[in-house]
Amino acid sequence: MAKDLQTFDQEIAAYIRASEKSGELSRTPGWGKPFSFDDGYDATPTELRMGYKILKNAGVVPLEVEMMNELNAMRARLDMLAPESIEAERLRKEIQALQLKVSMQLEALRP
Repeated sequence: MAKDLQTFDQEIAAYIRASEKSGELSRTPGWGKPFSFDDGYDATPTELRMGYKILKNAGVVPLEVEMMNELNAMRARLDMLAPESIEAERLRKEIQALQLKVSMQLEALRP
């Protein structure tokens, strides 16, 4: 078993060396710079971190993010409508209601 792990580690190291020699690694964004851990971890309440981490790993975004994405899509649709149209007025009301909902959701997350 230990030999398998050592072989696997050696294979990874060889792949990294080959990537360095080819210049592939130096072309990656942030190469040679310190990691930025500004992913909101410290700002997330302690009791929500594990749940959010599990959801993030599963590719699921928080409800607040989904609502913000929906807001952006609604605003884009609104830009395509005639400003005085009934549809634009209806959409503005929906946007306002969703903005309020997002604000309340974010406020509920504050410590």
